[in-house]
Amino acid sequence: MSGILSLGLVMLLSYLAGSIPTSLIMGRLLFGKDVRDLGSGNAGGTNAFRVFGWKAGLPTVIVDVGKGLLATLLISRLAADPPVPRELVQVLAGCSAVVGHIWTVFARFRGGKGVATAAGMVAALYPVPLAISAAVFAVVLFATGFVSLASIVAAAFFPVILAVLDATGLMKVPPVLFWFSLPLAGLIVFTHRSNIRRLLAGSENRFPKLMIFSRLARRLRSGGTREARGSGGQADPGTPPPVSADRGSGPSTASAAGSSGDSTTRQSSRSA
Repeated sequence: MSGILSLGLVMLLSYLAGSIPTSLIMGRLLFGKDVRDLGSGNAGGTNAFRVFGWKAGLPTVIVDVGKGLLATLLISRLAADPPVPRELVQVLAGCSAVVGHIWTVFARFRGGKGVATAAGMVAALYPVPLAISAAVFAVVLFATGFVSLASIVAAAFFPVILAVLDATGLMKVPPVLFWFSLPLAGLIVFTHRSNIRRLLAGSENRFPKLMIFSRLARRLRSGGTREARGSGGQADPGTPPPVSADRGSGPSTASAAGSSGDSTTRQSSRSA
């Protein structure tokens, strides 16, 4: 088999591996439902989490990441004497798996957004940039609760992360990886175009329980308010309590009245 044919076979097998509709399989096996008929209608891990919970969502994400790893690390090795560098073969295999995940042949070309499978591909090639991009994803997710926004921002920052690492000498980034990261990031943003419309309209679904930063900020604000109220309501222990004018004048007035009454009685008895 020629190198070009073997490369084509690798891309085809990678596409088929990426096309495995994990969320559809999990939804039908565990709940007897099609995830595309529920929630956002997307056949990805996020919608599986939203509709079915972690029992279907977590395996879906793990398998989708595994599809990218499988194509990049294993299927790419099937290319015998490829006409391009081996690293480019891995990138092409991984990108084929991402395309298969988005436009799966097994589910009428209605797949997921491609984020998890792309993460598996990058993890196989360069895990350090992926870790930084994952940190960006986590910050945005925990701040806003929007998985879609976190995915878009992390994808958009990925080429920037590669450029910074290469420019600072922290890591040598091959040109093939950098140039392929640009269309890959653009593809991820493109698959989230409906999410972008909902974000702009204010109708995008979010996970409020994941908004950890906002909850921490509320707790800090409420704690400071309680401390301020507590310190404002306590009196200074060195300051004596105020004395009411009415209370202070009561005994004096009564004593004066008593003295006046006694003297009047004595005068009356003397005159009698």
